[in-house]
Amino acid sequence: MKNPFLTTKDITMELTYPRIGLYIDGQWIYDRPAYTEVVNPSSETSLGSVPGATPADLSLALSAAEHGFRVWRDTPPQQRAQLMLRACALVRERTESIAQILTLEQGKPIADARNEVSRATAFLEWDAAEAQRLYGSIVPAGPQMQQMILRLPIGPVAAFTPWNVPVGAPARKIGGALAAGCSVIIKAAEETPGTACAFVQCFIDAGLPPGVLNLVFGNPAMISSTLIASPVIRMVTFTGSVPIGKHLTQLAAAAMKPVLMELGGHAPVLIGADVDAAALGRLAGNAKMRLAGQFCASPTRFIVHKKSYAAFVEAFAKVASEVRVGDGFEQGVQMGPLLNARRLTAIDELVQDAKACGARVAAGGRRIGDHGFFYALTVLADVPAQAKALSIEPFGPLALCVQVADLDEGIALANSLSVGLAGYAFTNSLEEAERFTRELDCGVLSINHFGMCGADTPFGGVKESGIGREGGAQSLEPYTITKTVLQRTARV
Repeated sequence: MKNPFLTTKDITMELTYPRIGLYIDGQWIYDRPAYTEVVNPSSETSLGSVPGATPADLSLALSAAEHGFRVWRDTPPQQRAQLMLRACALVRERTESIAQILTLEQGKPIADARNEVSRATAFLEWDAAEAQRLYGSIVPAGPQMQQMILRLPIGPVAAFTPWNVPVGAPARKIGGALAAGCSVIIKAAEETPGTACAFVQCFIDAGLPPGVLNLVFGNPAMISSTLIASPVIRMVTFTGSVPIGKHLTQLAAAAMKPVLMELGGHAPVLIGADVDAAALGRLAGNAKMRLAGQFCASPTRFIVHKKSYAAFVEAFAKVASEVRVGDGFEQGVQMGPLLNARRLTAIDELVQDAKACGARVAAGGRRIGDHGFFYALTVLADVPAQAKALSIEPFGPLALCVQVADLDEGIALANSLSVGLAGYAFTNSLEEAERFTRELDCGVLSINHFGMCGADTPFGGVKESGIGREGGAQSLEPYTITKTVLQRTARV
């Protein structure tokens, strides 16, 4: 068997990591005290420091966003779209440099980083087009009366984005807000600040007016409470964990502000009796290694019919055991590291707990090496109900396999958690496919593939997995309000 670990080379010296700053009211600010350090998860070396915004910085950002909103909302939609497309073109031109920064600070293979940048440009292009489709309506009325329903930008937006998709998530939120005519204060993840800075620079270079887009880093609790409580902010959007999403929602509710929350999941994968189980096992291995399982729609709970179970687990484990894990810049690497030591510990604790409960390690189940945050792609078979991993989202390279007797048992198990973001199902039965479509509690369901939503389809969850949707024909709705205008045309 080939060695699944590729030795990390010290190539960071050949790459340029950007200086990290706050961007407020058209100016980069670099001279604030360091809030934290950025660590390369493949080498555990420091890449640089992240300045922390002060209360005065946040006050300036709020003032800038308020002024920027007045400018941007009155900019014709066609001009907004043209500027966004210029920024999009710059992102595309700078794909390689942005992808290198992303891999340095987040760890994913460079090919995956390039794909994420490409995905971000698709979001921007979609939202730029939607900027010109914010249609209102006319309600029939009597003589000398007009009843108009307008869709207008809601106002300055506070956006909070995660480390796992450090260009994809900001593209969703910045694209939607700007296309609708809103200004934005984005608090990007301190773990991956370089990607956010490089992305924001594309909008600056495209000619975005000062104050329309502002970028801050620092103490999350202080920043979120300050921004959300301010009367300047009119809407809050967040991508991240369920507990933090609930907390931010409570802060927003106290100020009567709408939210767009894309929160965690624990995606079930239902596999029927009439499938090619071995082929699906191989497919599952390729799907689970994506981003080292560090994304909210990662397939995790594999709920397999007893007739398919043995062949599926065997094939899945074989693929997992051969996955090449290493530095994202190394040729041939298929899966990078976990983000940090905390994630490494969290995954191993779930694996050890499942083993203690009686689960069988079919593949992986261990840290790789003693340098860098690498963990083997792990397949656990016969996972008992009491194992913590079945109820706690692993957010890592951990797959849990459970055998069920029939479809009813499988659907019940899939729906047993309080979250419902993504779900997957594999069957050759139209009847079963219809039942999955109707009965599975999830916001996005992929049948007979592991693909996810693009820019043209809405993405979001049910239950505790969030509020609202990003993408699709309604991508700008969260960033708008409906205003009813009743106008009498008679002279007064």
